[in-house]
Amino acid sequence: MTTGKKIQEKRAPRLCFVSSSGGHWEQLKKFEPLVKKYEGFFVTEKTAFKEPLAKYLMIQTDLKDWLMVFKMAINAIKAIRIWIKEKPDFVITTGTIVAYPLYLLSIFFKKKFVFVETFGRADMPTIAGRMMEKHSDLFIVQWESQKKYYKKAIYGGCLY
Repeated sequence: MTTGKKIQEKRAPRLCFVSSSGGHWEQLKKFEPLVKKYEGFFVTEKTAFKEPLAKYLMIQTDLKDWLMVFKMAINAIKAIRIWIKEKPDFVITTGTIVAYPLYLLSIFFKKKFVFVETFGRADMPTIAGRMMEKHSDLFIVQWESQKKYYKKAIYGGCLY
């Protein structure tokens, strides 16, 4: 006997892992076991190097790039397409500007956002960390010394 409520199937959480190329990407790839355990996928920047783990590629840019605004607009459109197709429950990043559109979508759609501060910054905060800490549900640092720069930071140890 049912009470008229639709019984919903419980599905595994969808995990979106996103970061720039280089060191951020190398750290993010350490989460590959979670992608295999749950329903997950990787997003990074398109570079000259092939990234077999990446399901989606964004345009590479940085804050000093004079075409950054245009590249970010294209990346925002790509992020919306990824969001519609994948419907992630969590966005997890090790940072930089390429993650920003998916970060904003996680806020807009009230999904969980996890930021892992880069291992390469023991003695100062990153721009991405300062921007994304406010809306993070979990903010992890890889150095004890990084905790002093962020109110929400918890020390999670090193990904390497």
